[in-house]
Amino acid sequence: MAGYPNPPPNYGYGAPPPPYGAAPAYGQQPYGAAPSAPYGAPHPADKPAKDKPPKDPYGAVPPPAAGAGGYPPAPGYGNPFAALMPSQFPPGTDPSVVACFQMADQDGSGLIDDTELQRALSTYNQSFSMRTVHLLMYLFTNTNARKIGPKEFTQVFYSLQNWRGIFERFDRDRSGKIDANELREALLSLGFSVSPVVLDLLVSKFDKSGGKNRAIEYDNFIECCLTVKGLTEKFKERDPMYSGSATFNYEGFMLTVLPFLIA
Repeated sequence: MAGYPNPPPNYGYGAPPPPYGAAPAYGQQPYGAAPSAPYGAPHPADKPAKDKPPKDPYGAVPPPAAGAGGYPPAPGYGNPFAALMPSQFPPGTDPSVVACFQMADQDGSGLIDDTELQRALSTYNQSFSMRTVHLLMYLFTNTNARKIGPKEFTQVFYSLQNWRGIFERFDRDRSGKIDANELREALLSLGFSVSPVVLDLLVSKFDKSGGKNRAIEYDNFIECCLTVKGLTEKFKERDPMYSGSATFNYEGFMLTVLPFLIA
C-alpha cells in the first residue's frame, strides 16, 4: 500500500510472522505457508473435553458467575456497549500514524468515531464502507461503542497494511478482485481453513459485482477477513482444547453472531 510506513512486529491478527525459527503465535503461520493445523480442522493431538455439564435450556439465561459451567465467558459479552476509555500510542508508533489520528481527532478527546475513522483511512487511498469500518472498530475494541483510541487505531492501521499485501499477493491477475480459489489460499495463509461449503457462502456474501465470474474486491475482502477472524476467535474462546467443537448457550451464541450481522 503506497505511502504506508513499515509496521512494527506483533500487532496481533494479520501481523507479520515471527523471525525464522521462532514459534508463531496462535492462529499465525509462516507467511505463504499452509498451516500445519489450520483452525477449523481438528489437530491430531487434540482430545475432546470430557465431563462437560449438560447444555443450558434453549434460550435460558446463562449463569451469573463468570465462567460458570466450565465455559469461560467471551470478553465483551457482559456489556458490549461499554464505553471505550482513551488509550495511548504503542511505543515506536510511526509519526505519520500519530499525525493521521490527531488530524481525525479534531476535538482532542483521544477518541475518534466511525465517520472520522472512515475519513482517516481514506487519506491513504482506501475506500471502506461504513459496515467495514464498524467491523474494524468492533474487532479491535470488543465493544459496540463506535469509538476508537490511539492504540486501537494503530492496530487497525498496521493490520490493514498487512491485509492489503495479502490481497495483492493473491490477486495474481491484478484485476483488483480475488476469486474463490484465491480467497481460499488467502484465508489459509492467515491460518483459517474453511470448507468448500463455507467458502462458497463467503464468496456469495461478499461478491458485490453481480457478474457471472464471482470475485471479491478489496473492501469486501477486508470485511470477509474480519468476519472469519472474529467468529473464529469467539469460537476458540469456547474451544480451549482446540478440538474443533464448542458448546454455546443460546445467549452466548446470539451475542457471538449478532455483532457481525448488525455492524
